[in-house]
Amino acid sequence: MRITKVYTKTGDDGTTELSKGERMPKDSPRIVILGALDEVNAAIGVVLAENLNKIIEKELEGVQHDLFNIGGELAVLEEDLGLVKSDDVQKLEEAIDSLNESLPSLEEFVLPGGSRRSALLYQAKVICRRTERDLVTLSHKEKINPLHLKYLNRLSDYLFVAARYENMKGGGEEQLWKRKQ
Repeated sequence: MRITKVYTKTGDDGTTELSKGERMPKDSPRIVILGALDEVNAAIGVVLAENLNKIIEKELEGVQHDLFNIGGELAVLEEDLGLVKSDDVQKLEEAIDSLNESLPSLEEFVLPGGSRRSALLYQAKVICRRTERDLVTLSHKEKINPLHLKYLNRLSDYLFVAARYENMKGGGEEQLWKRKQ
């Protein structure tokens, strides 16, 4: 697909076009999830603008492509393009396990923060969680690829573990939740 002109004026009526020309209202659940995928991808782009640990940076660069693949599949109605595979979910699980090996075990909830890089990873995680919820909303109305949901679920887990890892490697202090007694 080549983009030759940024503005088309076709969306001025509150609709937008999917990949094969179908028009939908911009607030439809399918368009909402496409926007949410853009948002989590942009949040990851902000994280990548930081001086990240190279292991996390490499993984997130691949994640950005995966998110575009999910969006590409969602932009085509009732057709499986095969862009997202179970291997993509498996790769995230392996990345989580690899980072998690060096982290102290958790005995309490972790507050978002620590270093700036860690805080941005936490922010990307919560945007990813909302994106996952938006996909669930779409699934109540239309058939979705279950791999998309699995991928977003694992991605939010990865972003959490990456935030903890970044704090540990980058000198940020992990703050645990303290319940009021």
